[in-house]
Amino acid sequence: MSLLHTSRALLSKTSSIARKAATKHNFNVPRSFTNVPTPPDSFKDGKPTLQYARALPKTFASMTNEQILQFAEMQIPEACRECIVRDIMAVDQIEYDDAMKIFKKIAETNRRGMQIYALPFYTGFGAAFTGGILSVPLVFELSTVNWFNDKFVTAEMPPLEDLERMLEVGSASWSWMEPILGQISFFLLCMQFARSQLQNLGVRPYFNWQLNMRANYLVSQFPQYDAEFLRSYSKIDKIVEPHEMSD
Repeated sequence: MSLLHTSRALLSKTSSIARKAATKHNFNVPRSFTNVPTPPDSFKDGKPTLQYARALPKTFASMTNEQILQFAEMQIPEACRECIVRDIMAVDQIEYDDAMKIFKKIAETNRRGMQIYALPFYTGFGAAFTGGILSVPLVFELSTVNWFNDKFVTAEMPPLEDLERMLEVGSASWSWMEPILGQISFFLLCMQFARSQLQNLGVRPYFNWQLNMRANYLVSQFPQYDAEFLRSYSKIDKIVEPHEMSD
């Protein structure tokens, strides 16, 4: 019953969105998915016919406006792209292929400066990955331990006969590595706990700020097109995804 209730709520919500968009853009779309007429010969013995199966849309470009709006509400990147493309067609009175050329310019504009906005994430990843790798030789590799001790610690090391095994080296270096690694671990634990509480509150200060900055810039560069469509696309366009999304 919970899944059924959720499905009905989603259909109701997306149908409402579709009706609003249809009114705004003069789209002639069905009121809801449950009211879409199905040809009487679409099913036989409770199974779809060959003719009906052939009519299955295989790309986002072949879907109805209402289907596209539903998937866009679910933040499917290709659906958000399709909303913008169809809005370009309606505003500029051009065909699909020409609208796709304009969309490519919009996508390029949205990615300007994305590497700079992502720099804090790259920095955090690089520092964590590098620190994790370096911690192993700094604790267990004799030459690295001696170098670190000479440069930063100057503690008295055990005789060489007590440093013949990796664990013996670790036992010697642990006297100064334990406070460093322990403090870093405690700091990261506190930051992780703080981050989880911010997530519980729905707060992501820098992440949301840079998303809004990019979305506002995209809207300002293309004010003739629907701002809601542009914002939705801008906020789900990730740096690791292909520049030109395909169906």
